[in-house]
Amino acid sequence: MTTAKSWKIGREIGEAVVKASSNPNRRWYGPHMAASVRAISERIPLVDFVLEIRDARTPLSSEYELLRKFSPFSSKRIVVLNKMELADPLELKKWMAYFQGRNFLSYAVNSHNKECVKNFLNFLQSQVRELHKSGHSGHTTTMMLLGVPNVGKSALANSLHQIGRISAAEKGKLKHTTVSSQPGDTKDIMSLKIGSHPNVYVLDTPGVFPPKLLDAEICSKLALTGAIPDDIIGETELARFCLTLLNSSHEYKKWAKLCKSQDVIGSLSNESSTSSAQRKRQYPTDHTQDFIVYDVRRVLYETISVFNGNLEDDISMGELVETQFAALRTVLRVTEEASQFADLRVASKILNLYRTGRLGHYTLEHASC
Repeated sequence: MTTAKSWKIGREIGEAVVKASSNPNRRWYGPHMAASVRAISERIPLVDFVLEIRDARTPLSSEYELLRKFSPFSSKRIVVLNKMELADPLELKKWMAYFQGRNFLSYAVNSHNKECVKNFLNFLQSQVRELHKSGHSGHTTTMMLLGVPNVGKSALANSLHQIGRISAAEKGKLKHTTVSSQPGDTKDIMSLKIGSHPNVYVLDTPGVFPPKLLDAEICSKLALTGAIPDDIIGETELARFCLTLLNSSHEYKKWAKLCKSQDVIGSLSNESSTSSAQRKRQYPTDHTQDFIVYDVRRVLYETISVFNGNLEDDISMGELVETQFAALRTVLRVTEEASQFADLRVASKILNLYRTGRLGHYTLEHASC
């Protein structure tokens, strides 16, 4: 694996997370997490498949370390790169080749895209058929979803359950496991049926970390993608880190033509999942609307393009980020009356746009096959 330049702000964020994980007063690894680890550990040897859900933007940093304690043959393991829609497509292909080259069965999925989930379900069913051909005699196949917090396990479990029941033409009330953008909201192991003849169930599990996190570089990436609670670092620092990475990438260059286009809002509207009736309304305080996202991109492109400093230097990069924060107040409709909390409000909105893919597709780790 190769990594990008190590920025000072990234190192500071990573070190702060490492420190927090060692602080007994933060209850990083409380009784509920210890209980979850015990329950998961007891079930791993009993299930037929382990689906290790990772974030496609951090394919190595989001590894589920608990699995290292188990034999790779105790149950069939599949590495699932979720949130593929947020990752750089070229890097995603390299990561798939990386895992294939190391004899890992892997699959990339977008848990919010029905067709993508349906294809993934077909893939899982093919794995179940192979299992039965090899002599599996049970009438029920179980798959356990494992992963660190906020990699999308619950969202994927719900999508598989919904599409699996529709495909099997089953009746009855749909079950739902808790889905949240906040890490750690899943507290219990929940079983959801995703197939019939034979019966196939997925077990959604709480996201857990080791008792202590020791690698600052890994921690900075987990913090940026939302796997670690934002209040440990603070949204403002995370947004500064986010803009630092955006400024040092080539993603913003794609916005040059958009900034010159008179019909840019129409082209951006294809990215939105809202209905045409909703798009006709404009709410200046809603930063997710296409016309505001366009303005945010335009400001970021323009501030980077006219910047004369050294983008390889931490101090110069920090100056550019502060300039961007000031410029973004206007386009994000952060009023002067709220100046005391202006940076926090700007940070919250930018972080949301970054994490939902509205500011481009990023992979924070680069595969070396």
